[in-house]
Amino acid sequence: MSALRNRNVSFYLLARFLGTIAVQMMNVAVGWQIYALTHSLFDLGLIGLAQFAPFLVLILWAGHVADSHDRRVIVMLCMAIQLLCNLGLMALTLSGTGAVWPAFAVLVLYGSARAFMMPAQQAVLRNLVPDQVFARAVALNSSTMTVARILGPVVGGLLYGFGANVVYLISSVMLAVSVLLMAGTHSTRRAAAKGPVSWHTLLEGLRFVRSRPVVLGAISLDLFAVLFGGATALLPAYAQDVLHAGPASLGLLRTAPGAGAALGSVALAIWPVQRRVGAWMFGGVALFGLSTVIMGLSTSFAVALAALFLLGLGDSVSVYIRHLLVQYETPDAIRGRVSAVNSVFIGASNELGEFESGLTAGWFGLVRAIVIGGAATLCVTASWMRLFPVLSRMDRFPHHARDASHANSNTTDKS
Repeated sequence: MSALRNRNVSFYLLARFLGTIAVQMMNVAVGWQIYALTHSLFDLGLIGLAQFAPFLVLILWAGHVADSHDRRVIVMLCMAIQLLCNLGLMALTLSGTGAVWPAFAVLVLYGSARAFMMPAQQAVLRNLVPDQVFARAVALNSSTMTVARILGPVVGGLLYGFGANVVYLISSVMLAVSVLLMAGTHSTRRAAAKGPVSWHTLLEGLRFVRSRPVVLGAISLDLFAVLFGGATALLPAYAQDVLHAGPASLGLLRTAPGAGAALGSVALAIWPVQRRVGAWMFGGVALFGLSTVIMGLSTSFAVALAALFLLGLGDSVSVYIRHLLVQYETPDAIRGRVSAVNSVFIGASNELGEFESGLTAGWFGLVRAIVIGGAATLCVTASWMRLFPVLSRMDRFPHHARDASHANSNTTDKS
C-alpha cells in the first residue's frame, strides 16, 4: 500500500476507478438497449466490433503518441472524449429514436478514444511509482479496476430500472470527475523528443514484440484465449433467454468476473507471484476456459454466477503476470509503442471476441457458442504451452532472474 502515499498514484487510481465504473455502467445500458430494440445476437457482437475497428486504424499512431507526449495528458483527453460519448448516448435515448446505427457511430468514437488511451494508460504507471514497489502497484491497480468492474455493472443494472438516460447521466458525472483527477497528477517522465514519424518508428513496437518470445507468447495467449472464450457480449441474451432474468440479474452476472478478479488481485498484492510464473499464468487461462464451459452448460443462476466468479479469478492471475512480463521486458523509450501492440491484442480479444461470440451464437445457438468458446480456450492453452516452452517453464520474472545473476556475479567477484 506504500504506492498510495504517492499523490500521483492515488489520483491516477481514483480516476481510473471512477472511469471504469462509468464505462461498465455504459456497457450494461447500451447492451440492454440494443438487444431490447433488435433482439439480435449479431447486433450484440457488433457492439464489440464498433469499438475494436478504430484500433486497427489508429493504434500504431497511438503508440507513437504515447512515447512522444505526456501520457498523463493523453489519458485525460481520452476520458474527456468518453464523457462526450456518454452524453451522446444520453441524447439519443432522450430523442426516442428506434434506430441503432447512431449508437454504433458513438461507439466507434468511443473505440477511437480507447485506441489512444490504452497504450498511454498501460505505460504511465511505470512512470508514477519507484521500481521497488512497481509489482505491488500493478496488483493494487488491478484490484482497483476489478472492484470498479464489480460495482459498475451492478449500479448500471439497478439504475437502468429508472431509465437508460439516468445511467448515462451518472456515468458522465463520474467521467468528469476522472478528468479532473487526471489533471491533478504529474508524471515524473519527460516526453521524448519529437522526431519525424515514419513507418520505421511506428512499427518499432511490433518488431520488439516479435523479437522477444516471452512477450509475444504472453500477449498472443491473451488474444486467442479470450477471443474464443469471452462470452461477456452474450450475457444480455443469456440472462433473458436461458436464465429468464432481468437487467438487475444481468448486472450481477457482469459483476461476478470482477468479484473473482478482485479476490485474485488482493491476494496477489499480499502474496505476489515470485516462482513458477509460467505455470501460474497458464493455469489462470485454463481456469478461464473451464469456467466458461461450466457457465454455458448451466441453467442455474447460482452456478452461472459461481462460474463467472472463477472465470474472473483465473483471468486476474494471468493478466497480472502478463502485464509484469511486458513491462519488465520493455525499455521505457518504446513502452508506448509496445503497449500499443499489446492493446491491439487486448482489444482484439475483448471487442473482436464479442463480435466473434455474436457471430458464432448466430450460427450454432447461444449455449453451443459459449461451450465451444470455452473448449477452444482450453485448446489454446495447451497449444501455447508447446509453442512457447520458454514461457511455460519460466520460474521467475526476467528482472528477478537478472538480479539473481547479478548478485551471484558480485559474490564471485568478492570471493
